Amino acid sequence: MIRIERPACPNPTALNNQNYKHPANKAALRQASYGKCMYCESEIGHSDFARIEHIKPKAEDKFPELAYEWSNLGYCCEVCNNSKSDQYDTITPYIDPYAEDPSDHIIFVGAVIFQRQGSERGELTIRDIKLNRPELLEKRKAKIDDLHKAINAAYRTKNISLQAAAINALDDSGLPDKEFSLCIQSVLRLHANKLN
Repeated sequence: MIRIERPACPNPTALNNQNYKHPANKAALRQASYGKCMYCESEIGHSDFARIEHIKPKAEDKFPELAYEWSNLGYCCEVCNNSKSDQYDTITPYIDPYAEDPSDHIIFVGAVIFQRQGSERGELTIRDIKLNRPELLEKRKAKIDDLHKAINAAYRTKNISLQAAAINALDDSGLPDKEFSLCIQSVLRLHANKLN
């Protein structure tokens, strides 16, 4: 989960007409999150179903007045959306990557997300949205394994030009548009001193 800059709403009229799924608005949220789920950072492909997530649930007994509020919408994968469902605690709200930096609440150790010490919000977000579900752990571990192979290749070469190209490619793998970028950034930080 990374910090996402919320774009301006391209079609506020759709929201006023009680249509939070308007294609232009969905496209703007998709672009802001680089086509990744706002929670798990999985790429949402053409065959997957992306959801417009209500950060605060729109259920009648929750926040129905926020159902068409642009600041309450996000781009989410089907699994995270279903895991979160209508759960929400106003005292300990889930991390909102559009409004805050998630790394203030969560950290990665390898492929596993942990809450930062004392962050109940991080703990609830991880637990309730199931951010350490087996398929995510497997996909993150595969990315980390590929990254370690590239790091080892950068260490092995004595050619300065090849080493610089390998290090640049490694740096690019942690950019916000890449799948699981916060996880990859944490691995790269562990190797930063050796690679520079």
